[in-house]
Amino acid sequence: MSQRKLGKATKHRVAMLKTLTAQTILNGKIDTTEPRAKELKSIIDSMISLAIKESKNFEMTKVKVSKAKVDDKGKKVNEKVTSKNGNTYYRVVKEVVEVERQKDMPSRLAVRRKFMRMMDKISDNDGKTIDLTDKLFNEIAPKYEGRIGGYTRIVKTGVRKGDNASTAILQLI
Repeated sequence: MSQRKLGKATKHRVAMLKTLTAQTILNGKIDTTEPRAKELKSIIDSMISLAIKESKNFEMTKVKVSKAKVDDKGKKVNEKVTSKNGNTYYRVVKEVVEVERQKDMPSRLAVRRKFMRMMDKISDNDGKTIDLTDKLFNEIAPKYEGRIGGYTRIVKTGVRKGDNASTAILQLI
């Protein structure tokens, strides 16, 4: 696949495209230069079409999970335990619960891993990592379910003041 060089070394170009891809999926649009927007459009369109293709390729399975027992107020239940040495301490009471979880089929799993390689990790203000792959599969792909291609649009916004570079906004339709 032939890519635009964008005046960058390979490592810098790949890192820049990863960041732009993640920000576009997170925010729905991004303001950048026109050549970058054109390169990014092909990347994001292919990602969305793959996500649509694999969006329903999973099965629900029941899994046994051990988790802390919680009382009516939402606090963990503790029990007093004595060790072999005679020391006493509190231990959280665990319970085994059967939970229904989504299990990806191999092709969907491969696509998810590919997406994780293509995007940088993003954290919110609280420091929690936002799962952009889930957002792509659960929010963006269902929105474009019946559509064939054309998931993004480039709107030209003129030139940048400092270096006279042509700028554009890339947005999800």
